[in-house]
Amino acid sequence: MSFLRGSQTQKIKHPIGTRKGPLEVPPPTEKDWPKDDEEDHVLVDPDEELDSLPQPYRMINKLVNLLFDQSWEIIEERNALREAESSEIQPTVYPPFGEIQLNKMPNCMAVSQDYVFIGGAKGFSIYNLYSAKQIYAWEKLKVDVTSIWATDLGNEILIAPVDEMGIIRLFYFYKEGLYLIKAINEVDDTSKQTTCIKMEISQGGDFAAFLLQGAGDIWLDVYKLPKETWLKKLEHPQLTSNPKKKVRQPQLNTLGPISADPLEMDTNACFKGDIKLSLPVYIMKIKPPKPVTGTTFKSPLEVFAKIKDCYGLGSGQNHFIKDSQWEQQAEIFNASYKKYLDGEWEEEPLSTATFYFLLPSCLFAMPMEVKGPSGMACVLGIHWTRSHNFFLYSLNRTLKDKTDPEGVWPCAAPIAVSQLSCCSSYLVLACEDGVLTLWDLAKGQNMYPEGPVKSQMKCVVLCTDASLHLVEAGGIQGPTISVLVERPVKHLDKTICAVAPVPALPGMVLIFSKNGSVCLMDVAKREIICAFAPPGAFPLEVPWKPVFAVSPDHPCFLLRGDYSHETESTDDAGIQYSVFYFNFEACPLLENISKNCTIPQRDLDNMAFPQALPLEKRCERFLQKSYRKLEKNPEKEQEHWARLQRYSLSLQRENFKK
Repeated sequence: MSFLRGSQTQKIKHPIGTRKGPLEVPPPTEKDWPKDDEEDHVLVDPDEELDSLPQPYRMINKLVNLLFDQSWEIIEERNALREAESSEIQPTVYPPFGEIQLNKMPNCMAVSQDYVFIGGAKGFSIYNLYSAKQIYAWEKLKVDVTSIWATDLGNEILIAPVDEMGIIRLFYFYKEGLYLIKAINEVDDTSKQTTCIKMEISQGGDFAAFLLQGAGDIWLDVYKLPKETWLKKLEHPQLTSNPKKKVRQPQLNTLGPISADPLEMDTNACFKGDIKLSLPVYIMKIKPPKPVTGTTFKSPLEVFAKIKDCYGLGSGQNHFIKDSQWEQQAEIFNASYKKYLDGEWEEEPLSTATFYFLLPSCLFAMPMEVKGPSGMACVLGIHWTRSHNFFLYSLNRTLKDKTDPEGVWPCAAPIAVSQLSCCSSYLVLACEDGVLTLWDLAKGQNMYPEGPVKSQMKCVVLCTDASLHLVEAGGIQGPTISVLVERPVKHLDKTICAVAPVPALPGMVLIFSKNGSVCLMDVAKREIICAFAPPGAFPLEVPWKPVFAVSPDHPCFLLRGDYSHETESTDDAGIQYSVFYFNFEACPLLENISKNCTIPQRDLDNMAFPQALPLEKRCERFLQKSYRKLEKNPEKEQEHWARLQRYSLSLQRENFKK
């Protein structure tokens, strides 16, 4: 936006050396511009034919040029992206296999057995996984359900929805009947309201633990679930009812007006609110360990009396160190590391807990007087943030008993992370100093390599910068790290926001990106197999947080069809929401799941899936593994058979003597 002026009429400017005053950058307001700007302006080249514009047009000219340059960069970037996408081999995109239509926005989902549990406004609803029929809807809350758990207990399912207030409720789902058991942390005083952070159900569903937080405190509540009593009451209601009272047939509990669903509703389902199930038994409350302070004991004998039966031994709580000794050690430490301690310190976050239900073993024996099914948990293992100790609490107790740990495993450094194997036989503790301890719970000892280590492990890691890495370790060699998906620099819409493993397709993960794309990646081959997308184009929320659920038992996953609030009307009644059902077996590229599995069968036998294996399955795998070892060595096989025969004869002789 410059204009051409003739050389004969060009205005003569003063040379640089005769300018008045120092150079100044004019402020952005017009009233502050200098009046003698035209007189002071000097051309860099007096012979140029183009003269710059006067203010305010010079500033407008710069803004227009800047806008043009930025627009041109965006055009070039889009052209380059379009050319790159056209040159790339695009994965095959599969539409959903089914759809569940809803009248209200679904906030969370869970899949267990053949059912889908969807939490939303004022409650949750249950749908059949294959027919997409709504079985029923429980809507008695004044707030929305924000998260939901569903635990498979065999013939029944334990459901735990959590609402916006943090209240968690337990439901028992048996033979398409829903029974409300208890609201775990509901209180009348809202100022004392607590929030459920984490929950865990033991294998077999005999115990439940809830990590609660409220009023600046955190603790773990542990309950015993009377599952056998529930089954007995539901299968034989006449045995548990009062014979003097007239037995009323269970009726459908009407929960108020429920919006009609476009899909057909299963008329055989009902909410049996008139059947009262036994409440869970509250057995203990576990709080984080107190900071180690000076002793209150007057003699060592009082210390030994406190740790009677070795309870709490190793926790560091019962000692004979005085306050003066702690203060002396603190002064020495502060003087030695003064330069590192100066400055502001951030307030430490509230401690949290990691806990597991452990099965009976030689370390944790079930008392003889306790009767329970095989595979019933007997010990709760827990460690807290910034704690050196792994505590063991017996589950064979009542609320009247003292909440002292029956065992303590002290470590030299704080425990950073831990993991329990799927078969509940191995526990690994990783400390902040880099020491890794692997416990064989069945044998009751640490695991050390016997001969050459042949195990292999692959782990997919999503980093905070949205890059995806594969960490591999084999034998005694160190881990190797390779990049699966690099961090997007220019195209931020391709940023990965979630990654989920697919239990039905070992070695494959689902990758969710912010632009709404969902891809299935083969980790071993480092390639995208296919992609999934709902029908049509849906404007997504920014930033997009996908709501999905992957079935642990079936080759499928569910994805919420998100809508942007900017395109919605104020009347939510006319908006239809969808949950899309994607079936891997319906995709031609994934018809034969076994062919697409890139993990050897030997690794699948030892793979740590999230769900715990029942005791019978563990014994079956153990016997199969032992049998395969014997097949490789015929001499040992004959020796073992001879041992079994001698042992069988000895048992027969003992029976004859009796």
